[in-house]
Parts: sequence; structure tokens; C-alpha cells
Amino acid sequence: MVMQGGNFGITSTITRIIATDKNWIEGEAVRQLEQAAGLPGMVEVVGMPDLQPGKGYPVGAAFACRNSIYPYLLGNDIGCGVALWQTDMRPKKLKIDRLLKRVEGSQIPPPFDDQFGSLGGGNHFTEIQAVEEIMLPESFSGLGLNKDRLMLLVHSGSRGLGEMILRRHVDQFCDQGLPGDSPEATAYIKNHNQALHWSKENRKRIAALALGCLGVDAEPILDLPHNFISRELLDGEFLWLHRKGAVSAREGATIIPGSRGTLTYLVQPVGDLRQALFSLPHGAGRKWKRSDCRGKLKMRYRPEDLCRTELGGHVFCQDKDLLYEEAPQAYKDIATIIESLLAAELIEVIATFRPKVTIKSGREARRG
Repeated sequence: MVMQGGNFGITSTITRIIATDKNWIEGEAVRQLEQAAGLPGMVEVVGMPDLQPGKGYPVGAAFACRNSIYPYLLGNDIGCGVALWQTDMRPKKLKIDRLLKRVEGSQIPPPFDDQFGSLGGGNHFTEIQAVEEIMLPESFSGLGLNKDRLMLLVHSGSRGLGEMILRRHVDQFCDQGLPGDSPEATAYIKNHNQALHWSKENRKRIAALALGCLGVDAEPILDLPHNFISRELLDGEFLWLHRKGAVSAREGATIIPGSRGTLTYLVQPVGDLRQALFSLPHGAGRKWKRSDCRGKLKMRYRPEDLCRTELGGHVFCQDKDLLYEEAPQAYKDIATIIESLLAAELIEVIATFRPKVTIKSGREARRG
């Protein structure tokens, strides 16, 4: 079954999960999706193939709500997303050892007041990628892409700014929603939009730092947030669409990264996207809790073992705990996520990219 749907027996809200039998989705993630479906004003919720449990509500889903917004549902990393640049460097010119030394010596300011240009912790990364395979040559070239150029992919968000906006809401309203036409909602959306802008500019700054280490120029291709609220027309009615770990399918081609040890997919949205609330997954989704990763992996892998991947990629990360927490084994299979979208006829794969160098944050990121 590709489209699993219905009301799950607890609410009149339309609830779907885009999945095939190969998808492994935790029962807790489904429970959280049902909980979100029961929120006042909720009209429709859709779980992506990478659905996973989050803090109260799941990650990897889209939620359409009438007359209300839910800042707590969206969470703290407002504007988190991915951005893709095409460099002017050919893959054969990449000197990885030289690059890693430059990265180690680069100054990326960690404190709260200087977070602009910093990745943050968790699953955020900067990655240098090479074109692996092109499935749709016309679409690929139509984006201005060249198979003989290295790509730069940045995944980061609003850092402490998003956390501050959420804390301000929780201090006043706990986990409650806000009437969409209220002054409080207007104030929140204004701050939310500022965080969206800050996140996009932050990705640009991170890219500039990475390109400086590479000593190359690049042109922007895509920038796609996957944590945001927007007012969108659905079936003739404007609703508040909350995307939590999901990208908009209305913007054309999009990037779906895997883990640092798997391919990244460049895809084109197609088909009946209304069934997915005009949304697509933001990645592979976690398989293991962060707190479980070290225990599962430390007897099999030393930290230095995790600095190379099965695809031959190199990993720069000064935080040993983060090396284990973000190991490829901790994530679901991105190929299965893509297969689910293909089975639902929601995408066409334009191309795949192979990670060459993945840059993660150091210990200072945990303070932000």
C-alpha cells in the first residue's frame, strides 16, 4: 500500500502516511501524528516516508490547520533547511587532506551572539558532493547543473534565534495554539519570518566560509526550508500549513539528503501532490535515538573509523559523541524513502550526488 489513509479511528481529521510495506515507521511516530490530528482546527495531516518521533509531535510531516497556528508543533529550529551550490571545481581537483587542514584552522564563531555562519549541532552539516548519476539530463541541465562540477550542500537553521522565539511563545502559552487572526499570531509570524530569512542568510554565510576553504567560486541552485508555517490555498480555502521536517513541493526541484554515508537525491515533484499536502520528505529520518547510538556502535567502531564512509567519503567532526550520534547506521534507508515517493508517483529522480567531504560542528555547537 502506498497511501495509507483514513482517520485512524480517533478524529475526523484526514490522516495519511505516504509509505510502502518496506518503510519502517515507529509506533510512537504514528501516535504523535494522531495526537497532532486531534488538535483544534486541524483539517488534514500527512506523514512522510521518513516520519519519526519528535518532541511531542513527529518530524517528517505536514499539517493543515484552519484558523489556528501551532508554534510548539513547529518547534525551535524555524527555517531549518538545505541549500545547494554548484562550484567551479572539478572533482579531480579536490585535495581532501588540504581541505580538512583548512577547515580545522578556520574560525567559525560558536557563541550565541555570534552564531551567524555556524552550523549548529545535531544533523546539521556542510557537504561537498560529486555527481553520481543523472537520470533526467534535460531537467539536470535546465537547473544550470554540470556533471563535471562539485556541489556544496548546506543544512542548517535559525540556531538560537529560533529557540528564543519558541521559548517566548511557550512562556506565555505553553504548547497551546494561537487563533490565526489574533495579534499574538501576527507577532509570532513576524518573528517566524525573520527566522526564515536569518536561516537562509546563515546558509549563505556557511557556504561562503566553505568555499573560502576550497578556494573556489560557486553559484546558488536551491534553498529550501523544511521547518516553517505558510498560508496556502487548499481546495479553495486558505489554511495554515505547518511543515515539520518537510519541504514544499510547490517550488520545483528539491533536494532529499540521506546520511553522510549514502547518496543525496535531486528530485522533481510530479503527480497528485495534493495528496501529500504539496510536501516532500526532508531526508532519511532517524532510526536510533541519539542516546542509543554510542552504545550500539562503540564496540564495533572507533571514532576514527567513523571519519570514513562506505562510499569513500571523509568526515570532519571534532565531537566524538556527535560522530556516533550522526553515524549512517543511525538513519533509515534513504533508498526506501525514495522508493515510497516513486511508488506514490510523487517524484521523478533527476540525479544523485555522492558525498566526498562532510563537515560537522564541534563541541561548541551543543551550547547553542
